[in-house]
Amino acid sequence: MNLTISGHHLEVTPALRNYVMEKLGRVLRHFDQVIDVKVLLSVQNESEKEKRQRAECNLRVKGSDLYAGSSHFDLYAAVDELVDKLDRKVVKHKTRLQERRGDAAKRELNALATA
Repeated sequence: MNLTISGHHLEVTPALRNYVMEKLGRVLRHFDQVIDVKVLLSVQNESEKEKRQRAECNLRVKGSDLYAGSSHFDLYAAVDELVDKLDRKVVKHKTRLQERRGDAAKRELNALATA
């Protein structure tokens, strides 16, 4: 798995990098077929000061690409929201894959039973 953490208008400190890696561990615990993870942390100059800190993530898994983004006043809170969104998407993707496998096995059993 390739992990890229970059910052836009922001220096990614070792503490911030460790925090992101620790939180992404929760996502990887649910699904181990992750190919590539790209995290972009940025500070945007917006009129709303509550949503200036932004965290975005592209997650390449076997079968598709998952994207999540989050904005918040605090960058650590934005990372927390991002990981929550990613976690839900990964679990949903995993259940879809498991349902497809189950449907294929049922079709094979039905084909054998009718033959």
